[in-house]
Amino acid sequence: MRITAEGLAWSVAGKRILTDVGLDVAPGETVGLIGPNGSGKSTLLRCLAGLRTPTSGSVSYDKEPIRSWSARRIARHVAFVEQAADTDSDLRVADVVGLGRTPFGDRWRGFGARDRAVVAAALARLGLTGLRERPWKALSGGERQRAHIARALAQQPYAILLDEPTNHLDVKHQLELLGLLAATDQTVLVALHDLSLAARYCDRLLLLHDGRLVADGPPADVLTPGLLAEVFEVDAVTGPDALGHFAVTYRGPVAAPPAGPLPSPSTDTPSPEPADSPTPKEI
Repeated sequence: MRITAEGLAWSVAGKRILTDVGLDVAPGETVGLIGPNGSGKSTLLRCLAGLRTPTSGSVSYDKEPIRSWSARRIARHVAFVEQAADTDSDLRVADVVGLGRTPFGDRWRGFGARDRAVVAAALARLGLTGLRERPWKALSGGERQRAHIARALAQQPYAILLDEPTNHLDVKHQLELLGLLAATDQTVLVALHDLSLAARYCDRLLLLHDGRLVADGPPADVLTPGLLAEVFEVDAVTGPDALGHFAVTYRGPVAAPPAGPLPSPSTDTPSPEPADSPTPKEI
């Protein structure tokens, strides 16, 4: 599925968060969304997922504007994985993943054999089969994140939008997840903080800065030392790592203050406070 945005803008309380964003994500493409904190990544993903109505501009799936679509219809096309989706619930892991079948469910018949098979396959892909009966409250942060991604896969969407999905995941599961996303036939737009991982697993990168799209292209064209200094305020070099993957290596922040030892805590014994002078007696 192709995801297109034209002239997209979004404001809240008079503050402009996104300004004139235009993008086009081709069917089956894995695109990384990068930018500093506060650049508008989460807001852009929510607009694309139909969870926020743009102040101006449009979002289209396969050239069809979604402004008038129902939430159910959107959910049959796109799955959205939030950055932090903690839920205080007594549900089992399998029940949480099963929520991904809600857009296709029949309120009278409930889930059928096909739905159960889809949920089982999603649990297996995220290595959660052994945890399917585990109460949600008993999961670690990383296990919960993997369960939410399994829920998105259970939707069987044409596209998956993910907001910092590697948060809470250890290195092994970060690599497994990004490898899974890169290998899928679905359209993927994923917001990431780790620029080297974004370069390694994404076909293309979109760079946001102050709510504007400032670069769009292959990782080597977007992650240039100049743009890294301008947007992320870091002094960095780029190029192949020891395994031949394009990577970013940081020297430090741009215009960092001179490094120096922190002052040591004083070891002097403080002088005692002088005693109050006696109040003169009245004569």
